[in-house]
Amino acid sequence: MKAITLTDPDNPRSLELTEVDTPTLREGEVLVKVAAAGVNRADLAQAQGIYPPPKGASEIIGLECAGVIADAGDTGRTVGEEVGCLLAGGGYAEYVAVPEGQLTPVPRGYSLEETAGVVEVAATVWSNLGMLAGIREGDRVLIHGGSGGIGSFAIQLCKALGCEVAVTAGSAEKLEYCRELGADILINYREQDFAEELKESCDVILDVIGGDYLERNIKSLAADGRLIVIALQGGAKGTLSLGRMMPRRLSVHATTLRARPVDMKAEIVADTVKNVWPLLEDGTISPTISRTFPLAEAARAHDYLDSGDNTGKIVLTAGDGRAD
Repeated sequence: MKAITLTDPDNPRSLELTEVDTPTLREGEVLVKVAAAGVNRADLAQAQGIYPPPKGASEIIGLECAGVIADAGDTGRTVGEEVGCLLAGGGYAEYVAVPEGQLTPVPRGYSLEETAGVVEVAATVWSNLGMLAGIREGDRVLIHGGSGGIGSFAIQLCKALGCEVAVTAGSAEKLEYCRELGADILINYREQDFAEELKESCDVILDVIGGDYLERNIKSLAADGRLIVIALQGGAKGTLSLGRMMPRRLSVHATTLRARPVDMKAEIVADTVKNVWPLLEDGTISPTISRTFPLAEAARAHDYLDSGDNTGKIVLTAGDGRAD
């Protein structure tokens, strides 16, 4: 099959479409012919050599895709069935092997291209805000990077559950995009200090920055507040004041989705489909695809994501997804 490979380990943009072996199915897996794959910041990190796949996972980049089942293996699934896929790797390819528990239905009314851009973000947002933080009506939720794929989805989910939403973004245009999605409090991080604007008022914070945001996030939390860190765009280290946390009973959770065990991912996928898919199908949440690129132009897609110009998700298209 054809797949995107990194041909020069020292050049994260040396992403070329090459011939590789088609995956061999293991117990409980299906082979999916990929129609489209979502592009995520974790993909940039893998290409840079700083976010390798979990042991035993495909070395091919790509954490989500959509397509049709080409080989059902021992699962009892149906060849030709359209599915979304949550992956530990392998999405930037013509075919990918997927554990059955990490398959989703295609939301009613969605194309495979649209589905490819929603699986990982939906599972990430729901597992952290819904399952871990337990957001509920009336909570104030701060979402950093509100205009990106994760942020734009999280805004809509939080509003659907009756939360007040604060966001940070780096331009007036991006903040206006967040406002259109339902954000209530708009903070330009280049001009404002979110910790001063939101001091001790946030019930939950979803953070993709890490680094020096840590102390300011703690300052922003209300009593019993929960900080959920899911990415480290600003670095892996920050200052944490336990003395500030203890009187207000604050908690910090640092999570990833990719490295979780297969059974845990299956639980997350099932709970995400149960709770989020109805919101997709009735239009309560409307994910935005910023741009699409052919699979062979993965390097251009990474350039675009790295530029920060996108609002919403970026998707690679690999064909119609029909099994040969």
